[in-house]
Amino acid sequence: MTVGTVAAIGTWTEVSGLALAGVDVLVAEDPDAVRDAWRTLPGTVGLVILTVEAAEALGGADTAPAPARALTVVMPG
Repeated sequence: MTVGTVAAIGTWTEVSGLALAGVDVLVAEDPDAVRDAWRTLPGTVGLVILTVEAAEALGGADTAPAPARALTVVMPG
């Protein structure tokens, strides 16, 4: 069984602490940066944690074109 990595996309203040738990943090301070980070997620990512703002920038977690294997969750606001 292959275990994927975990990534988080959002502003520095909201996602930086997740790095302490081994999460790959992709800092994105505006909607364009969020979309860029999303498009560059490696195929090894199995879980993507989004801030509310990041999910909104993607048009909602379930409507965004996701990596085929990634589960996407939105942090509580």
